[in-house]
Amino acid sequence: MKSGNAILSSYGTTIFEVMSRLSEEHGAINLGQGFPDDRGPADVLEAASKALLEGWNQYPSMMGTPDLRQALAAHGKRFYGLDVDWKTEVMVTSGATEALTACLLGLINPGDEVVLFQPMYDSYLPIVRLAGGVPRFVSLKAPDWSFSRADLEAAFSPKTKLVLINDPLNPAAKVFSRAELELLAEFVQRYDAFAVCDEVYEHIVFDGRSHIPLMTLPGMRDRCLKIGSAGKTFSLTGWKVGYVTAAAHLLQPVAKAHQYITFTTAPNLQAAVAYGLGKEDAYFGGLASGLQAKRDRLAEGLRSVGFDVLPSAGTYFVVADVSPFGFDGDDEAFCRHLTATAGVTAIPVSAFFVQDAPKSFIRFCFSKKDAILDEAVERLRRHFGQR
Repeated sequence: MKSGNAILSSYGTTIFEVMSRLSEEHGAINLGQGFPDDRGPADVLEAASKALLEGWNQYPSMMGTPDLRQALAAHGKRFYGLDVDWKTEVMVTSGATEALTACLLGLINPGDEVVLFQPMYDSYLPIVRLAGGVPRFVSLKAPDWSFSRADLEAAFSPKTKLVLINDPLNPAAKVFSRAELELLAEFVQRYDAFAVCDEVYEHIVFDGRSHIPLMTLPGMRDRCLKIGSAGKTFSLTGWKVGYVTAAAHLLQPVAKAHQYITFTTAPNLQAAVAYGLGKEDAYFGGLASGLQAKRDRLAEGLRSVGFDVLPSAGTYFVVADVSPFGFDGDDEAFCRHLTATAGVTAIPVSAFFVQDAPKSFIRFCFSKKDAILDEAVERLRRHFGQR
């Protein structure tokens, strides 16, 4: 019998699914997958419910409802000073992963080179390869997860079509500095390339930092496609509402890909997200401060157990070095051991690398109720206290 797609068939089950199954099998606390465990803002939920019962429930515009696209343009102006034409420069998608897929399929021709930073979100590479792109990797190294001019010199070439950057970066909890972004912008312009910017954690940055969209740097407005996510901004990951902001000439081929992927997104959810984007500053500040408190809570607990905890500047995650425990095995083996014997599940960071992966770092998710985080730390304390 003939086989399926050779590219997708070459990938096994994701590490998230593997570890979640193992977690369920052992009754472990799952701090592997990145989603909050609360219900999200009550007023945004109410807006979705009202729109479902009273609003339009047939196909909305392929590009997204006018109210959401207008809200996204206003959001860009409010937070970043961007002047965006909502009619030609904003598109709504069924989640940020669909936005990413549409961007890559719409822009990459077979043989085009794509610069990727690793560690990277697991869907990036399969989509690049499906589009016929040739990946070129820049390896970020702990603890600062930065890159140098030499790293970019080695990755960029005249064949470079685009660079894909995740900022803030999952899984490393890295927020790129202005100096780092300026260096990247220099290479994007030098090689006449584009930048697909996965910025789903844009409102989840800590310690007084500000998110800097690559699009706002000189010369980058017409080269960047900025991807956002209502799932992360409103702690409603199951809604799968994403969006792309880009110059009209870049958004046009992306929209052509989008029309053959999902075409459109639930109109009541779009109405609720449009409402949510207009919420007061206190909401967005509270989202970051609340998650920063959870970061501190879990990080302090992990340190008390004996982990070497790396800085977490944003996202839902904190990375820990397991070297102090002298474990005889790599990070995946450590995560399996932790799940089975301590009852706590994490994700090996090596799963986010294609090559040159470190083997001593694991990722914990802290966007959980305080009681869950405390119980996880207590289980770890009991386990390692018995060693």
